[in-house]
Amino acid sequence: MGLFIHIHLIAAIAWIGGSIFMFVLGVTLLDKEKQKQVYPHIGPIFGYFELVALLILLISGTVMVVNDGLLQALFSDSDNIIVQTLRKKLFIVAIIVVATIIHFYIAFRTNGKERTKMQNIISRGSSLLIFFLNLFVLHYAIVIRSML
Repeated sequence: MGLFIHIHLIAAIAWIGGSIFMFVLGVTLLDKEKQKQVYPHIGPIFGYFELVALLILLISGTVMVVNDGLLQALFSDSDNIIVQTLRKKLFIVAIIVVATIIHFYIAFRTNGKERTKMQNIISRGSSLLIFFLNLFVLHYAIVIRSML
C-alpha cells in the first residue's frame, strides 16, 4: 500500500467522523436557542475542515485510481466487479459533492441569519443525504480494497 491510501484513509476518517459528529449534534441539540448559539460558531470551522478533508479525498482518490490503472477501465465496457463497484462508489461520491456544494452555499450564505423554511429543508436534507451516502461510500471502499 502506498502513501495515498493512508492519506485517503485519514481524510475519510475526518470527513465521515465529522459527518457523524454533526449528525449527533443535530439530533441531540433540539433547543432552538442553543442551536442559534452553537451553529454560528462551529459551523464555519467545521465547514472549512470538512472542505479540506473532501478535497484531500478527491485528490488522493484520483491519484489512486490512476496509479492502480483503473482510469481507463472506468471508461471502458468492462464488467469487472472491481470496476463496477468503483463506478457505484464514484457515482455516490458525485452526489455527495453536489449535495455538499448545495449545503455549503446555504450554510455560508445564511450563517448568523434567519433561514427560510425552504433553506432549512434543503440544508438539513442535504446534510442528512451526505451522512447516509457516506456510509455507502465507506462500504464500497471496503469492498474495493478487499478485492485489490
